[in-house]
Amino acid sequence: MFGDIDFSKMSEILNKAKEQAKELEDRLSSKEFSANSGGGLVKVSANGKGEIIDIKIDDSLLEDKESMQILLISAINEVLNMVNQNRGVAFGDMLGGFR
Repeated sequence: MFGDIDFSKMSEILNKAKEQAKELEDRLSSKEFSANSGGGLVKVSANGKGEIIDIKIDDSLLEDKESMQILLISAINEVLNMVNQNRGVAFGDMLGGFR
């Protein structure tokens, strides 16, 4: 199972993994994802770390709180799903180098 791993180099491997993870987090934070709902009445943007960075709401929704809430939830869930998929691919690619 561990036949091809040189445990004397484990510290070096872990340091390399930390560096790559930090670089990946930096790259992810610079990416931006956006999702719309209600035909563009609501737009939510997030960075690659999953932080919401912008929300735009059409003025026509300001009088309809329930619709606005539904559309906000939909757009937030969609943009976070996009972020999670991107993170999964990015971390999978990074971990592929450790096989």
